[in-house]
Amino acid sequence: MTLSRNTIYEGDAFELLSRVPENSVDLIICDGPYGVTQNEWDRIPNIQEFNLNLIREFSTRLTEGGALYLFGKPDCIDFIDYRPFLNLRSKIVWYQPSRLAQGRLGYTNNYDIICYFIKGERPRVFNLDDIRVPQLVELEHRLRCERVPSVTNGTYGKTKFNENGKNPGDVWGDIKQLTYRSKELVSRDALNTIQKPERLIERLVLASSDPGDLVLDPFSGVGTCPVVCRMNSRDYIAFEINRDFIDAAEQRLNSISDIQMTLNLYDTSNT
Repeated sequence: MTLSRNTIYEGDAFELLSRVPENSVDLIICDGPYGVTQNEWDRIPNIQEFNLNLIREFSTRLTEGGALYLFGKPDCIDFIDYRPFLNLRSKIVWYQPSRLAQGRLGYTNNYDIICYFIKGERPRVFNLDDIRVPQLVELEHRLRCERVPSVTNGTYGKTKFNENGKNPGDVWGDIKQLTYRSKELVSRDALNTIQKPERLIERLVLASSDPGDLVLDPFSGVGTCPVVCRMNSRDYIAFEINRDFIDAAEQRLNSISDIQMTLNLYDTSNT
């Protein structure tokens, strides 16, 4: 049976992936098990092998140049050979200095990794202008850098100061994790381990897809990726095994539809 766009399906991710046609997905955002907690869904004996199996499956579903963002801990893809399947372009560090430092015999982990893969040698899409962040560079230092000959007249001319901001780079400390007080938090059961901030997912979606593209979310949780896709005119197919989370996600999606309908009615009445 063909999977319909803009639908969250209940079931196991690997089983549902078998129904996704090859070369049909433009972007995959995979915020699945980390293999570090005692939650039933996170009890993965070997997270590296688990992720390699995912990467293998994802590679056949992605379009040429399509992107995969795979969330995990620092060792999530260590000691596995993903190169036959996808090309690793970056390991993005999502830095969280506010995490409780409880380590007694070592340094507390204060970041997650987001592995950015593409299928092939070049990304099909990378919308830098949609994800620029403030420069935060002193004027004197910026001018000194721009006066370097290779920037003024040479290869790196495009690195000059841009009034709209800069590339966010591969260390992101500007997007904080959700807390118990976050307005968008759906459930305390989803805090940190399941629900990611909309701003974080939105950066990935805007960077690596265009309006109308198809985004696959194989571990949808409470639906943050589908919500972001709907708000930004992307299509999605999502999988989730927990019925309660699906119900919460669909409630979030319905609230967006209600808001959009209200805005459309307002616009119509004022024309």
